Amino acid sequence: MYSLDVNFLKDRPAYQNHPEKKAGISLNFPTGNLTPVYVGAALGVGLPVLLGVGWWFLQGQIVELEGHTAQLDQESKRLDTEIGNINKIKAETNTIKGETQALVTVFDQIRPWSAMLQDLRDRIPAAVQIENIKQIPPVAAVAGQPPNNPAGGLEITGLARSFNDVNDFLLSLQQSQFLKSTESRIVTATLVDAPLTPGVSPPPTGVTIKPLKVVKYTIQSSMSDVPASELIRELEKKGTVGLVTRIRSMQQTGVIPK
Repeated sequence: MYSLDVNFLKDRPAYQNHPEKKAGISLNFPTGNLTPVYVGAALGVGLPVLLGVGWWFLQGQIVELEGHTAQLDQESKRLDTEIGNINKIKAETNTIKGETQALVTVFDQIRPWSAMLQDLRDRIPAAVQIENIKQIPPVAAVAGQPPNNPAGGLEITGLARSFNDVNDFLLSLQQSQFLKSTESRIVTATLVDAPLTPGVSPPPTGVTIKPLKVVKYTIQSSMSDVPASELIRELEKKGTVGLVTRIRSMQQTGVIPK
């Protein structure tokens, strides 16, 4: 005989509301907007790539800048060398200019004795004689300092018929362009017996002749500090042709201003 086994529990409502869960793993995929997911994935993949490309580009720029810096360093060293050579040339040029200017200054302070003696001949009065002319060395105003007038001065000694003749000689010297008028002065002037004229026989024995009185004088003056280049006309009048020619030659070359 067959037996019929019917399970009526499955037909009950309580059992139908709680179906049995199937064994296994359930995968739930989002079914909404997937754009954020794609963006995140793209960033995750693209950002490292961009960083790598940026790093590679920066490395290239650094190498290029290092090469450019090396070239600039070489150029700077070359320019420093050229600047040093230029400064050396400038220093040598300034030294030569200084030496040339010093030589020109000395040359421009030359007072030819021939011109000065001719000037004295033209100015001495008829009643005045010159016995001696001596050059006075320059004297510094302050010890250890260069003299105010490197040319120095003159000291003239001689005889004159009277004091007025000595004064006339002084006034004439003060008009000379070779001397400083403000520093020309009579140092001494005294009456003395006139010296015997050479070649004149002395008076006979027992005859007394009272000697004539003359003035023995000493005049001092400082030489003018006016450059010789400004005394060309006066030097030409006194016959100093050589010095005038040299001065004009230097004026043409620009060493001495006209």
